[in-house]
Amino acid sequence: MSEPATRPAAISTFGADVALALDTAPVAVTDYGLQGVPDYLASRLAGVPGLGPRHQPNLEVLSSVQPDLVIAIRRYTEKDGDQIEAIAPLLALDLITVEDSLRGVESVGQALGTPAKATELNVRFMDRLQALAKGNTGKDTETVALLTSGSETPFVYYDHFLPTALLERLGFDNVGGAPPNPDSGIPLGYRISLEALLELNPDTILLLPTSRQRAFTMNPIWPYLKAVRNNDVHEVPQYWKEGAGPIARERILDDIQRLLLTTTPTDADK
Repeated sequence: MSEPATRPAAISTFGADVALALDTAPVAVTDYGLQGVPDYLASRLAGVPGLGPRHQPNLEVLSSVQPDLVIAIRRYTEKDGDQIEAIAPLLALDLITVEDSLRGVESVGQALGTPAKATELNVRFMDRLQALAKGNTGKDTETVALLTSGSETPFVYYDHFLPTALLERLGFDNVGGAPPNPDSGIPLGYRISLEALLELNPDTILLLPTSRQRAFTMNPIWPYLKAVRNNDVHEVPQYWKEGAGPIARERILDDIQRLLLTTTPTDADK
């Protein structure tokens, strides 16, 4: 692109998040179906045309809003890439790890002509992460599991997934463990039986939201988990599932600080 984009469209929550963080309102956004756009961005996206779900965006609507850039997650747009690029330049990103988030923000900053602002967002985020980590040193390592699914067997995330990676950097031990294919980033995690989860027995369980009742919490083993016995099970917001945007990742740190960190870094720690 020879000129900075001014009319980005977002086939991802990340696209909307990063565009708003860089002071450029998106001209169209994908959503979560009946749930609409993410709650944490909703007030700033009022009146913005919807494109439907990120895995099946409405390309007619996309074309009608005449974007000059489409910000997307690569794995959701590979099948439609040629059609999207016929409408506008496509910036398709891998957004799984902390490093992916930093690179993605820098890439969008370049495309929107705001590289200095993008760098500032990244530096500020990493400085805050380092300050929080410093404030949590010297304590016993607590274990944590990030679970999702409404089925009888929960899905637990590996260490490389952005929220669990942040927990690891803050001194927690994610029981999901290291990914078998770190270079590809996929899969994000795996199904784990309640028996196996009981063996790991995390101190804290974090639950991603689901539209269905979590059948695994009806398993007779569930009440025996340490986190359940100690009332240390917390539901976290939807942005934990797609948290690479500058606004979302700051909110994830807010949640970790509120739920899991007992102290706040002082000015001297920063």
